[in-house]
Amino acid sequence: MTKIINCTPHTINVVVEGTESVFPASGIIPRVSVFETEAEMLGDFPCVTTKTGAVKELPEFTEGVFLIVSGMVFAASNRTDLIAPDTGSTAIRNEKGHIVAVTRFIRK
Repeated sequence: MTKIINCTPHTINVVVEGTESVFPASGIIPRVSVFETEAEMLGDFPCVTTKTGAVKELPEFTEGVFLIVSGMVFAASNRTDLIAPDTGSTAIRNEKGHIVAVTRFIRK
């Protein structure tokens, strides 16, 4: 059986065909190192360039376990056990435009 662990700081709600699944935050929050370098000013505005580094605090791979991670962590890793909420056009939003649920995950 597949197990899914939410490794984001937020509860993730997924609605599929009217059925909602709730994935509470696990307290495990992987992060991506980001390195900034000063870049040329844009008129009066300071600018930087950024490069991402390694993912930190990501649990080891476990067969049959998928980890919900942020889009940034997902993009920075080649692991096939990571999934990210699809916050694109199919996401369910409230009247203020805030995402309240997703309808699918992104995976590699």
